[in-house]
Amino acid sequence: MVMQALYDTLKQRFPLGEFTAQRDNLAFITLEAVRLYPLLRYLRDHEGFSHLVLLTAVDWLEEGQFQLTYLLNNRTKCQDVGLRVMIPRDQASMESIHDLWPAASTYQRELREMFGIDFPGSPRVNEEFILEGWNDMPPYRRDFDTLEYARKTYRDRPGRETRDPAAHMKQQLYGDKGDV
Repeated sequence: MVMQALYDTLKQRFPLGEFTAQRDNLAFITLEAVRLYPLLRYLRDHEGFSHLVLLTAVDWLEEGQFQLTYLLNNRTKCQDVGLRVMIPRDQASMESIHDLWPAASTYQRELREMFGIDFPGSPRVNEEFILEGWNDMPPYRRDFDTLEYARKTYRDRPGRETRDPAAHMKQQLYGDKGDV
């Protein structure tokens, strides 16, 4: 109910999409990417959502889109709201929010490196972050083939064997008693 009231208030000021209440104090709102920045600023300045908890991405390969989710927290009211936007996968780019929350620049650097999503104007966004010397497709994209990459990059090591994880753990936990 509380999150529905917040959504109703926001809907009077902003064109919003789907509303999904997860719990009494957690909801997600879908909106157009061009409308995100003003809504974030409003939530921070007028609704008490002072903390950016996280910024993450989902690769919707089949739809040719990335979903960006911005999770905000209002510490005073113990509320969280997630804002979801969809952006095209090709030439993926999104407005930076580092001026609203400086910590966002770290999330944006990670998403740039791992998904290939650009955040123009974000500090150090084009510097290597996690994958020093990486020169392949961003590895969190769903069309990145990890097995092919490993076979192409690393040699087979002699003596390495593959085991069924369930059988291996059963043996580790129960020893010979696990065979009964």
